[in-house]
Amino acid sequence: QVQLVESGGGLVQPGGSLRLSCAASGSIRRINVMGWYRRAPGKERELVAGVNSGGTTNYADSVKDRFTISRDSAENTVYLQMNSLKPEDTAVYYCNALVVITSRYEFEYWGQGTQVTVSS
Repeated sequence: QVQLVESGGGLVQPGGSLRLSCAASGSIRRINVMGWYRRAPGKERELVAGVNSGGTTNYADSVKDRFTISRDSAENTVYLQMNSLKPEDTAVYYCNALVVITSRYEFEYWGQGTQVTVSS
């Protein structure tokens, strides 16, 4: 079993910054992709940013040049540095990972989510 645990969410003023963390633990052989999704009220869940095992990153257009995803592969941890936050960034943010477990099967895992609220 693999678990993803997010942290770092909270309330921040527009223009402020937050840093989200997601730590994966369990029967992990390799993590191929880690990333962040978010779901705002009334909207579909969307990809915010992702990074694969080769270091290739992908960002939603709405967060490019404001958010930065990074990873610590040795610790199976991914981070999302969020700068210049806007009210539109308010959402529940979910960590996501494609994990090759110790039996060599690949599964997709989700964290429980962390609330980010951008408001003055």
